[in-house]
Amino acid sequence: MRTTAAKFSALLAVGALIAGCGAAAHKTTAARASSSAAKGSSGMAGMSGMAGMNMGHSSSGVPNPVPIQELGSTTWQGMKIMVRATTPLPFVIYNGTSEQEVKPTHNTSFHLMVMLSDAQTGVAIPYSSVWATIREHGKIVYDERQWPMISRYMGPHYGNDVAVPGSGTYQLSLLISPPVSARHMEYANVWTKPHDVSFTFHWKATH
Repeated sequence: MRTTAAKFSALLAVGALIAGCGAAAHKTTAARASSSAAKGSSGMAGMSGMAGMNMGHSSSGVPNPVPIQELGSTTWQGMKIMVRATTPLPFVIYNGTSEQEVKPTHNTSFHLMVMLSDAQTGVAIPYSSVWATIREHGKIVYDERQWPMISRYMGPHYGNDVAVPGSGTYQLSLLISPPVSARHMEYANVWTKPHDVSFTFHWKATH
């Protein structure tokens, strides 16, 4: 278990690396980019209207496509924070020189997506970092960084695969770091300190 200070130190280290080389950084915590989030969000909104979530796997072992479930949404100093869960699928981590493929396992419950955007314009806010902690009855069951991710279908987001013990009610906490970047003046005095936000969500396991 990591303390908030340790998590934030990890987030700062990754944020500095991202600001320096523009790459996805290596093994500590997240950042996020680009303004195609509006397109990605609108595409996901259409799917989220479908009822429920079925995380079952096909006979080939590949997860079946499922509707997206919104786990929570809030606004902090004009930054919209939206959290969704969707089908866990393979993804590639690229650190500027090498690639590492991450594949979901049979125990993977869902892929967690955290979208940060300007609440007024819908434009994605890059260069922040996100750490996610999930608890069940006060016990930590997940405590990981969220990778800065890009997707043609889901837009830019912070994401990672998540395994939870089973059906139940969970508490999700996010530690969001200040964006590490130069800023135009409209963003000069916001998002200058780490921010904690929490949501409660219900999960129904299907395997």
